[in-house]
Amino acid sequence: MNCRSKKQDMGMEEEKEHVIKRGHVVLIPYPSQGHINPLLQFAKRLASKGLQATVATTHYTVNSIYASNVGVEAISDGYDEGGYSHAPDTNTYLKAFKTFGSKTLSQLIRKFENTASPVTCVVYDSFLPWALDVAKQHGVYGAAFFTNSATVSSLFYCIHQGLLTLPVKMEDTPLCIPGLHKLGYLDLPGFLKAPDSYPAYLAMKLSQYSNLHQAHWILGNTFDDLELQLPATEGVCELWKGTKIGPMIPSGYLDGRMVDDRGYGASLWKPLDNKCKKWLELKPAGSVVYVSFGSMVALTPKQMEEIAWGLRGSDLHFLWVVKESERGKLPQGFIEATEEKGLVVSWCQQLEVLAHEAIGCFVTHCGWNSTLEALCLGVPMVGVPKFADQFTNAMFIEEVWSVGVRAKEEDDKGTVGREELQLCLREVMDGDRSQEMRKNAGKWKELAKNAVSEGGSSDNNINEFVAQACSCSKKKVEEEK
Repeated sequence: MNCRSKKQDMGMEEEKEHVIKRGHVVLIPYPSQGHINPLLQFAKRLASKGLQATVATTHYTVNSIYASNVGVEAISDGYDEGGYSHAPDTNTYLKAFKTFGSKTLSQLIRKFENTASPVTCVVYDSFLPWALDVAKQHGVYGAAFFTNSATVSSLFYCIHQGLLTLPVKMEDTPLCIPGLHKLGYLDLPGFLKAPDSYPAYLAMKLSQYSNLHQAHWILGNTFDDLELQLPATEGVCELWKGTKIGPMIPSGYLDGRMVDDRGYGASLWKPLDNKCKKWLELKPAGSVVYVSFGSMVALTPKQMEEIAWGLRGSDLHFLWVVKESERGKLPQGFIEATEEKGLVVSWCQQLEVLAHEAIGCFVTHCGWNSTLEALCLGVPMVGVPKFADQFTNAMFIEEVWSVGVRAKEEDDKGTVGREELQLCLREVMDGDRSQEMRKNAGKWKELAKNAVSEGGSSDNNINEFVAQACSCSKKKVEEEK
């Protein structure tokens, strides 16, 4: 009896060790679409390489996440019924998320402690540095995940370390930081030029670095070829010591090694796939301008009017994503006046649209996710940046990657006029440099694919992370014994 019991115990212990060797990673995104998508994609990548991956997101967003090989668990931000929109202001929300998020993340880690798959690593959105503190309290390894470019991460690190002062003021001389591309004043993230404009967001950006030196890994949604100077240097890594594991785009659009991976597996809005797809199928290849300003940007009524009449005046086919909250800003009669040329929808599956052969150009706010998606799918861009790091990304689109143009603003409110938009559209769609832009877009598409394909720079970095996560779990098993 005792012998049999001992054998059973040994068998259970062996089974437990076998599972733990996979490693169990909990990933915590900031609860907005642009932050959920890359972290969920990373979770799927990790799961495809043998790790157990669990996404921990807020109660309000948990039901919007679906991925067959990734677990999903809820944690609290203090506003379980309505999320951020129910908070009185950003500061209050962030404080509540830290308080309730820390408590419920701790509970989640404890939930798995006595199972065959205890949590061995927490990958947290860098906006949530408190998650690292929770991980360390439980003896769990922590990895910060940055959802913007290495260049922008490095700039904010310089501010945090006192290497740059706010607001960053320059005359005609570009900002030159070793390892980074030169940045003019217009290229700087909005927070650095006008720190009083969004103080809560600036504080959140800087808090990313408050305990970063304690993280076991620093991960970035970018890849080696994308941002380094030529000749290549490691200057970026000297400032921001991140491991580049991007682009975190569904595998079906890149290396194709993950079966049926054609979407992120998360949507906070109901897409209109069929309507968009049917409309696009009727348009000639490369003839459609796709316009979207993402999930966060709110345009002024003046800017909406200029874009609307700029699109009509271009005489090009266009597909414009206008959120329901923005629809009232459209000029009266615009939809009716343009129904033969354009389609206005409240949301769509952006990856599917960008991948469609009918798309010839992307008018974008230059958010990092949208920028990466266009690069990975080889689509030239017209940049109309409005906020945060979008100005820096727009500079890269035009001056570094040469895959598009940045529209010039006509007033101090950042409005892009209809004539300017039309000029940019003509330049990208059929101007003297349009073929060069398309060729460059194709080049970056291949480089992105190479990075995540077997043996690519990002794939190797992910493999190293997986190996270390497994070795950490083996060590944990030995300690428990």
